[in-house]
Parts: sequence; structure tokens; C-alpha cells
Amino acid sequence: MTHQNLLPGPEPTFLPAEGPDAIARAALAAATSPRAAVPSAPAASLLWALLAEEALGTDPVAGYAYARTGYHRGLDALRRAGWRGQGPIPAGHVPNQGFLRALLALAEAAAAIGETEEADRCQQFLRDSGTSAEEVAALR
Repeated sequence: MTHQNLLPGPEPTFLPAEGPDAIARAALAAATSPRAAVPSAPAASLLWALLAEEALGTDPVAGYAYARTGYHRGLDALRRAGWRGQGPIPAGHVPNQGFLRALLALAEAAAAIGETEEADRCQQFLRDSGTSAEEVAALR
């Protein structure tokens, strides 16, 4: 069953089930570390988000770099999926989760290195995407 969007605005964007994050999830399920899985799926936002989350506690500069990579890989994937810079990116849709986790990690890393304007923009992006930092953090 499909649902019609009754509110004005763009339809939600759903990244395809088959793609870089699916390859990454398969590699991770085979007990591969995120770092070891990168060569098999370098475009996977999920891997970069996991690396960022891991680095945030000890090296926020590295966490920032990993998160920014995951964020940009996710933007590329969203655009290929028809996203035009606005509208919902549902967190309940598993293929969207890598991008959203990278976006949250970018917000956290930006805050940790004193880049408060970027941290605020990333938090607003999460809200504009129809989710929250808390909802995305629960995916970890």
C-alpha cells in the first residue's frame, strides 16, 4: 500500500536497499571492522559514520574528517535517489541510517572542535530531515 503525501512539500527520500551501505553491512556482518571494510565500499556513509563515532571520544579532529566524508558520500547518494536539498529522510529506513549517523557525528565532531555554527547547521539539517539527534543516536 502506498500513501499519498497530504502535506505540501517534497516526498520522503529513501536510499536504495542495494548500494554501498548494503555492501558495508554485509562486510560488517562477516566480522570485518569498519576500517577493513572501507576498500569494499568506500562510498558507504555507514562505514565513515562508524569510524567517526569511534574516533569522537579520543580524536575529534579525525572524527570530524570521517564524519565529513560520510556526510558527503551520503549527499551524493541522496541526490542520485532524487533528493533535491529538502524533505524527509526517514531514519526508520535502514539504507538512510548511514547518512543520518554521519550527519549526527559531524554535528558532534564540529561541536567538539569549536565549530559551533556547523554543529548547529547539522542539528537543523537533522530536524529538517524529519528526525532528531536523539532518534539517530538510538541507531548506534
